[in-house]
Amino acid sequence: MKFSKFGQKFTQPTGISQLMDDLGDALKSDQPVNMLGGGNPAKIEAVNELFLETYKALGVDNDTGVPNSSAIISMANYSNPQGDAGFIDALVSFFNRHYDWDLTAENIALTNGSQNAFFYLFNLFGGAFTDEQSQDKESLSVDKSILLPLTPEYIGYSDVHVEGQHFAAVLPHIDEVTHDGEEGFFKYRVDFEALENLPALKEGRIGAICCSRPTNPTGNVLTDDEMAYLAEIAKRYDIPLIIDNAYGMPFPNIIYSDVNLHWDNNTILCFSLSKIGLPGMRTGIIVADAKVIEAVSAMNAVVNLAPTRFGAAIATPLVQDDRIKQLSDDVIKPFYHKQAKLAVTLLKDALGDYPLMIHKPEGAIFFWLWFKDLPITTLELYERLKEKGTLIVPSEYFFPGVDVSDYQHAHECIRMSIAADEQTLTDGIKVIGEVVRQLYDEAK
Repeated sequence: MKFSKFGQKFTQPTGISQLMDDLGDALKSDQPVNMLGGGNPAKIEAVNELFLETYKALGVDNDTGVPNSSAIISMANYSNPQGDAGFIDALVSFFNRHYDWDLTAENIALTNGSQNAFFYLFNLFGGAFTDEQSQDKESLSVDKSILLPLTPEYIGYSDVHVEGQHFAAVLPHIDEVTHDGEEGFFKYRVDFEALENLPALKEGRIGAICCSRPTNPTGNVLTDDEMAYLAEIAKRYDIPLIIDNAYGMPFPNIIYSDVNLHWDNNTILCFSLSKIGLPGMRTGIIVADAKVIEAVSAMNAVVNLAPTRFGAAIATPLVQDDRIKQLSDDVIKPFYHKQAKLAVTLLKDALGDYPLMIHKPEGAIFFWLWFKDLPITTLELYERLKEKGTLIVPSEYFFPGVDVSDYQHAHECIRMSIAADEQTLTDGIKVIGEVVRQLYDEAK
């Protein structure tokens, strides 16, 4: 059986497919596994209780206590391709209430998860474009890339283009910093000089700028000044700025630094219900100019007919009365902040005298660990840790648009989830410490 180029692209091994396969195998395994490699959010009791309560209420009228048809309506009917109208209206009111953005329903579309959203957006703005300067528009085209102003970036971006990979990336400035008065931390910052001098940007070969905030995998949070500079560059070159808010404001709001959220017609904001605790609902949210929403809706119609409605049904009442924000601010963010402090303590205990650097924890649900001059690549480290029942993700997969063969730093880092329970986090970091210490000791 032979596949087309499309089929061959999506059936070849990728970082994201390996990660999901290993996670699935671990869940099916009879042996205990320290699950520090996935992006699944933590199981937080107060969060799960609220979702269960909301789910049960779908089938009961809150005033009379008698059964109603809300659950059946959400499960037994398509929405239009833009997504569930009631949820979109609730989101419009929510964002206007909290940010005064003056949105209408024409500014929001739903997708089946944020991965689905980025499949749409990266193929809308990256790939082959008709050369607008050419007289022969059918024969000449220009290939445009998605510009990642700060790498490493999310593993799931790498392979979403229908044909090939269309990324341009800028390597970071690496600053050693303190955190809570302690040494042993670093922070990535955007190299704006390199970005401004990128040939692809100057030559009109960039279709959009994209960043995640907080960044998956590192937990880095771009400052308001950095975001404003990126927005100015995007407007100057008449390209959109896409911001991945999967872990950001206002939900789940896993951000520990003091920053603001901005939107305008040249900005595309992407949100998700996954990291507030509903990854199985596969509900992504795009806030953008009406022209972008119209395009996304058209793609939804072809690819999905319509987005799933059940996540929207659960979330709508929580958005309407701001419980989703209260849950994020008062439960989810403090939970991960506590987890981050625990992880720092455990890592310092396990590897305090070894060349470990931790990216400053500013948000998200991951730690990014840098083992300077590691004797092996982190791809090899990944395999050794997997043999000992501990899953992490090696750094090589997080550099789309970069030739990592010439960049040693890309072979010395790992992403580690801090969403696991305390015992799993403790056991996993213990294994990481044992294996890494042995590697450095043997290399002496």
